[in-house]
Amino acid sequence: MAQTDRQPLLVIAAGGTGGHMFPAQALAEQMLRQGWRVKLSTDARGARYTGGFPDAVEIEEVSSATFARGGLAAKLGVPFKIAGGVLGMAARMRRDRPDAVVGFGGYPSIPALAAATLLRLPRMIHEQNGVLGRVNKLFASRVHLVACGTWPTDLPEGVEGVHVGNPVRAAVRDRAGAGYIVPGDYPMSILVIGGSQGARILSDVVPPAIAALPMAALRHLRISHQAREEDAERVAEFYAQNGIDADVQPFFTDIPTRMTEAQLVISRSGASSVADISVIGRPSILIPFAAATGDHQTANARQLVEAGAAIRIPESKLSIDDLTAAILAILDNPDGALHMTQAALAVSKPGAAEELAALVQYLAHGEVGDHNGGEADEN
Repeated sequence: MAQTDRQPLLVIAAGGTGGHMFPAQALAEQMLRQGWRVKLSTDARGARYTGGFPDAVEIEEVSSATFARGGLAAKLGVPFKIAGGVLGMAARMRRDRPDAVVGFGGYPSIPALAAATLLRLPRMIHEQNGVLGRVNKLFASRVHLVACGTWPTDLPEGVEGVHVGNPVRAAVRDRAGAGYIVPGDYPMSILVIGGSQGARILSDVVPPAIAALPMAALRHLRISHQAREEDAERVAEFYAQNGIDADVQPFFTDIPTRMTEAQLVISRSGASSVADISVIGRPSILIPFAAATGDHQTANARQLVEAGAAIRIPESKLSIDDLTAAILAILDNPDGALHMTQAALAVSKPGAAEELAALVQYLAHGEVGDHNGGEADEN
């Protein structure tokens, strides 16, 4: 059982993209509030996203690798690099034994989850998307709990999931259900966010689609457009040449504020983006990333679309004319926009971090059996 005479320790394993790191940050914030120590295990790539983590979180960089990048020599070295990371993490866990280990996906989560499996520690994964990522699929039957951010989640046969939702950062949770100003004859804002990959098509299609709006709408609009660094200059120049007030940046550090102020969000349907949109409560046009593994971004968008909170446009059918029409369908219909906001809030899970934290407590105290075939091992 977890020790009662010391501060309990949670090891969070995540990396690669903000889609893994933002919910990991939300859980870290919650567990610190509950008096736990928290360590984050990630690699150098994931460490780029740790700026928003509380200072009390101990950051541990581990040796990990992916088969998706590099040449043949790099790929041949991947198993050895991962094995080194697992052994190093196991040694750390023996010195400072965690009460629970939670993986959020990405190759950097392999060392901690594998070490926790070898040491028979209480462990779980959280899957943000509607389809399991490669690493979470590998560990789904080797952990005691599988928490799901998107529902339903496509799980392997014999594996059950617990729907907790996708934890959002404190900056988002603080704006949960923020008051919405419906579109009208006054200054309005559109937020365009493309996620960590695949945003180029939004930079190609969104600006001309906005430029095609009637002047009556354009004269009131301000655009916040997140574009790849290599695209930002041309996107900003296009908006300027068309007399559109736009702030174009590769990364916004204040997305929760910009989303709160927006009448409309145009976005990829990454799990974290969908969670932020639903918790704050904003009408959205979602354009799933076509190359996403298992088409998981389409699955992520499903709940908001079926609730009437979002318009989904498949990437294969995205055109300037169709996007202009979708934007007008929201901006020209204040009552409909308000209904979309209310529908988004109705399916949101603003308490996801608390629900996930409750599962961590449950797991750490040895009260949960492994629904995939075994009993949780005691500390």
